[in-house]
Amino acid sequence: MATGSSFPSGGSGTRNGPSFASPSTSSVTSSGVPGQAQPMAVVWEWQDDLGFWRPYTGQVSSYIEQCLQHQRGAAVAGSSICLAQADPSLSSYIIDIPNLKQFRQDTGKMRAVRRSLFPQSSALGSGVLWEWSNDEGGWTAYEIRTSILLEHSYQAGQATADLSPHGYNYIVDLGALEQVNKATSYRRRVRRQGNVPYPLASGSVIHSGPACTCHQCVTNSSTAGPMLSRSRHSFSAGQAIRPSLQTQHGRLPVTSSSSSAYSPYPRRPLSMGSLLWNGPWSTPPSVPHPTGPPQNFSHHSNGLSIPTIPLHMNGSSSVNSALAGMASILMSAAGLGVRLMTAPFSQRDSSMPTKGQASSVKRAKRQSRTAPAQKPEEVIKKYMEEVPVVPDEDCIICMERLSCPSGYEVPAECSQSLQPSTVGKLTKCAHTFHMLCMLAMYNNGTKDGSLQCPSCKTIYGEKTGTQPKGKMEIYSIPQSLPGHPDCGTIQIIYNIPPGIQGPEHPNPGQPYTCRGFPRFCFLPDNDKGRKVLELLKVAWTRRLIFTVGTSSTTGEPDTVIWNEIHHKTEMMSNVSGHGYPDPNYLDNVLSELASQGVTEDCLKRDAQGSAM
Repeated sequence: MATGSSFPSGGSGTRNGPSFASPSTSSVTSSGVPGQAQPMAVVWEWQDDLGFWRPYTGQVSSYIEQCLQHQRGAAVAGSSICLAQADPSLSSYIIDIPNLKQFRQDTGKMRAVRRSLFPQSSALGSGVLWEWSNDEGGWTAYEIRTSILLEHSYQAGQATADLSPHGYNYIVDLGALEQVNKATSYRRRVRRQGNVPYPLASGSVIHSGPACTCHQCVTNSSTAGPMLSRSRHSFSAGQAIRPSLQTQHGRLPVTSSSSSAYSPYPRRPLSMGSLLWNGPWSTPPSVPHPTGPPQNFSHHSNGLSIPTIPLHMNGSSSVNSALAGMASILMSAAGLGVRLMTAPFSQRDSSMPTKGQASSVKRAKRQSRTAPAQKPEEVIKKYMEEVPVVPDEDCIICMERLSCPSGYEVPAECSQSLQPSTVGKLTKCAHTFHMLCMLAMYNNGTKDGSLQCPSCKTIYGEKTGTQPKGKMEIYSIPQSLPGHPDCGTIQIIYNIPPGIQGPEHPNPGQPYTCRGFPRFCFLPDNDKGRKVLELLKVAWTRRLIFTVGTSSTTGEPDTVIWNEIHHKTEMMSNVSGHGYPDPNYLDNVLSELASQGVTEDCLKRDAQGSAM
């Protein structure tokens, strides 16, 4: 059932107004002559999880129509529309016009959208909307034909309106403004709202008959409406059809109250479906603004199909429809297929492949990963040297004077060469500590053969983290980021499934949660952006992007969280501060990567290693 808030006066309180034609009847002109043309209003709608069509506001619908008008004169008809320009509360949403889909950037959720027409003389054409009070204290709009029925009954002075002809077991008391369940007698408040009218399908008039909202009709016809020679047809598979609530013209549009911001997705889902771990990985090309026709791409060995428009992902459970939709959304403006790739281990030089190419990189283990693990005592001796004269200062690990013994005991497996009184200095930064204190710090970490100075954070060896297993995927898409108009976009998708904590995590043996995955991140596809990408690949293989800990936003313990390497998760706006434009972001993230020991030197070493 549709939903509705407190009762403001909304529209006019009088019951004299225009008459309303039933959406299932043939349209008539103002003169009442059947079969003649009449003005129509345009409403853009999105489909909820139950198959109901919910309207965007009149402001958003008007903005989408304006964008379509501007695009009709362009060389490429299809495009994507960012809704943040019309409503900041919808900053995460993009409309994919070619496929009639709405895409949410931060979660990957996709929904069907459609363009509906209804008589300009109807209730909604006059800015009148009926809503009912939902269980969450908000208001939900009735479906359009139901709203028109209520307004018609209200204007006719009727005491009640029976909704059973529309498939609902309710009666609406128009005097008390309550909806009554016939079976249970449960009552809900309803209200009559006055809203900003939806845009008129101007340019010409619409003839009677079902409206076709296919891509060709939407983008190539005038704003007046569909191509008259085409019959109505479906756009998306799996679209919910509810015959009891469907007219020959489809569901008519509804609108939300203009008194409150209405987002298609009021809640961010806690988690998304998991993706598979590992698989063949190849690298992304640099994608310019293309001028040629769509390109064809072959199937990769992991079963992912990468064709041209329309993009379909076949034969792989590791990529859900949202990923295919995002590729389609952002490639539609340029008419170019999107290359689907997973992130390789960085084992080549830092230069990207030439435009239009994608290199295939096989996974190879580094020598350091296959070599026998070093004993903790050997790691300490490798990066520290004993000092003959002990400085007069504190050990910042145990907070005892260096001239006094360490607060830690000698481990049983350790030789007698490290004594509580042994003091050493790190070879690069020369900071001094009890060597036994450094040994204790190392044993409490990942024991990966590296050390990090607790004073200046200088890293010795190759630092690795505690990131759980997951998958990193990379896409090249032609649409530009705000602030980077001269290049395309690199999209990174991280996905980590829930699991059990290992010995390196805070609570070994206990489960950890993964909220908000997959996570969608964006980089400009220019030289510096590609360098950041290569370094992020290194950080990913070293398990440095995420860790297990306590969320700083929700306070939830034992969950996967970011690990001090900031990512941009908004593509077309910067409402949250995690989007674009941000002229300092690439420099800042390079500094954060360097603090984790991930620098251009890593890329050079990888290139040298792969050449041997």
